Amino acid sequence: MTNNLTNEHCLPCEGGMLPLTETLYKPLLSQLENGWNIVDGKNITKEFVFTNFKEALAFVNQVGILAETENHHPDINLHDYKKVTINLTTHAIGGLSKNDFIVASKIETL
Repeated sequence: MTNNLTNEHCLPCEGGMLPLTETLYKPLLSQLENGWNIVDGKNITKEFVFTNFKEALAFVNQVGILAETENHHPDINLHDYKKVTINLTTHAIGGLSKNDFIVASKIETL
């Protein structure tokens, strides 16, 4: 699934802006593939399941490279040997920003 978010790049966020409200993040969430969930209005998360540990680890490494490129870093949890949970939030504002949805969209292309 390719959408406009995939073509955008993260903008630096050092705080001073408000987190997205539900009215603002719902349209962004609708542009992502199924499986992404908003948690407490402050995080977007999704679990990916792979065939084995090697595939899960390769995905984690790809997400890491993407995060460095966009300078927006998710929490990444490789667990149960073949599952990876991605959690995105914008720490500087204590909630969601468009950057979270841009990175989520790009993760879907990996």
